[in-house]
Amino acid sequence: MRTVKIEGMSCQHCVKAVTKALEAIPGVTDVKVDLARGEASFEEAQPVDDQTLRERIRKAGYRLG
Repeated sequence: MRTVKIEGMSCQHCVKAVTKALEAIPGVTDVKVDLARGEASFEEAQPVDDQTLRERIRKAGYRLG
């Protein structure tokens, strides 16, 4: 399980947007986004590089912490 900080989330819509962005990355499964902690956790079938994560999160309107 990998956990990353997500900046800019403020509501359940944000949680859904981040979840959708992460689930769209090949090999990422079991995404859980915690609004209160500002974190997202997920399983990786294969390692996902930080640049890919950063880009997907940015396109959804948020930032990796």
